[in-house]
Amino acid sequence: MSERGPDDRDANADDGRDASADDGRDGSGDASTDDNGDASAGADADGDDDGDGDGNPGGNGRGGDGPVVLDGASLTVAELVAVARRDVPVEIADGARVAVREGRARVEDLLEGGEAVYGVTTGFGELVDTRIPRERVDELQANLVRSHAAGTGRELRREEVRALLVGRLNALLAGYSGVREAVVDRLAAMLNAGVHPVVRSRGSLGASGDLAPLAHATLVLIGEGEADVDVDGGADVVGNGDGNVDDGGDVEGVDADANAGDEVERLPGGEALARAGLEPLRLRAKEGLALLNGTQLTAGLAALAVHDAGRVLRAADAAGALTTEVTMGTTASCDPALHRRRPHEGQAQAARNVKRLAAGSEIVESHRNCDRVQDAYSIRCLPQVHGAVRDAIAHLRTAVETELNSVTDNPLVFPRRAVDDRATGTDRAAVLSGGNFHGEPLALRLDYAASALTELAAIAERRVDRMVNPNLQESHLPPFLAREGGVESGLMIPQYTAAALVNECRSEGRPAVDNTPVSGGQEDHVSMSATSAFATRRVVERVRTVVSIELLVAAEAAEFVGDDLAHGAGTGAAYELVREVVPPLDGDRSTSADVDAVSSLVASGALGEAVDGTIEGAME
Repeated sequence: MSERGPDDRDANADDGRDASADDGRDGSGDASTDDNGDASAGADADGDDDGDGDGNPGGNGRGGDGPVVLDGASLTVAELVAVARRDVPVEIADGARVAVREGRARVEDLLEGGEAVYGVTTGFGELVDTRIPRERVDELQANLVRSHAAGTGRELRREEVRALLVGRLNALLAGYSGVREAVVDRLAAMLNAGVHPVVRSRGSLGASGDLAPLAHATLVLIGEGEADVDVDGGADVVGNGDGNVDDGGDVEGVDADANAGDEVERLPGGEALARAGLEPLRLRAKEGLALLNGTQLTAGLAALAVHDAGRVLRAADAAGALTTEVTMGTTASCDPALHRRRPHEGQAQAARNVKRLAAGSEIVESHRNCDRVQDAYSIRCLPQVHGAVRDAIAHLRTAVETELNSVTDNPLVFPRRAVDDRATGTDRAAVLSGGNFHGEPLALRLDYAASALTELAAIAERRVDRMVNPNLQESHLPPFLAREGGVESGLMIPQYTAAALVNECRSEGRPAVDNTPVSGGQEDHVSMSATSAFATRRVVERVRTVVSIELLVAAEAAEFVGDDLAHGAGTGAAYELVREVVPPLDGDRSTSADVDAVSSLVASGALGEAVDGTIEGAME
């Protein structure tokens, strides 16, 4: 079509409560479930509560333009993204304050009792049998933070630090970690004032949680370490969601939702706090351990990945539908009758999306009675493959929202009547030492999600090849979509790039099945969950680029379809949006900027929004 231009917890907190009985909680961390058992009824794999794919929480009166109210029990992926990327402020629910005060009272009771309590009156890890004199208990907590801040590698980006902080704050609000109210207030104030600790990314084993990164974050609380302080309302964003990676292989671009401010100043921890009108904390018994012991780096990264993967999935359906059109494929393989006979939810969603996107397509109708009996698998099996990836991301999302509302430090302090009589403690308080810090519930699903997303890239790359490969493409398409083949290479090389990115995704491996014992063998099995989370984010970014290449190539292939044939409502919107940022080829040119421009449309959610404005309902 060559003429188209470029144009809250209950305030009456019960000392006898457990995670399965109070505040409407069911132990899973998802305060509302639908009939399918998914967190937040009606939520899609993109991490939204309203299914619109834009990352904004909908319909629950939380997030959006107002503050996210944290209660330790109901933080969603969408709300975390709002705090991490759009600087939505946080508030602490009154009921959570009651729980925190009660939890701290139990720690004080344990101190008075004089029993050996891990991490309170003993050393850590292999030093668990070393008793700490009462007068040195506070010193132990500060030393713990300092010694554990042993991370290396690149620094976490602003959105990653904010995701870590809001996750840690929410976990402490459940009241089983035993910190003082001053600790949670200080964390909330840091988030709202834009004080972001400098956190090194490498060093977590995912058990006992994400120790080293959380230690770097906690250093600033005690006036040490370094922090970046927002000046004039925000930070310079480190990227623009364009799909670039840094030298360490981690995601460089951030989602286009990110709040790009004016300036950041790096200061020593104490000065950074002072700039925000805050004072350093002197950590008391158990507080250092409570701040370090948890899975919040893993969970925060995983939440960001779930959100971004949702947008990529929607874009992949749009790209696949547009490819179906321009290759003269059929949407008959998306007929609901087929998918009712194999009722995987993701498969049905993908099929519905393609049908809606191509609704009214004159291109599809133009060859209804052609001689082709079946399309290639990359087109015909789109619902099955895209659907399986959707189900994998939904599986990860359920675990992430459970984890965001879980208590993952150790030991935990309970009311005496809530636990077994054999637990250490006093008549009022009991201590249980367990393994909630172990990141395996996230690590395994992260590896699964990364593998699934790799398949999304793989099938998209095969569709790209069918549009440019002279041995496979339809007769109306010129080799490599070049107008002067031989003299010009057209879009030959973007398919190479897509193939390279698929290979990179496949090379990430499975970090969660690795294990290296530490702490003198006391910690003899670890999850490597943070490694899995970083890998999954890298995979999401690469897959986004491959899907963007498919959109770019499909838009160019559309130029060779007769001008008298209209796209479907949704595929037409996708085509027009791509053409707003990338003009058709009028000869060979570098296409790097073209891919980046389309990738930004996917990362920002603009593509999904444009399509949703034209189709019946919205993409799922």
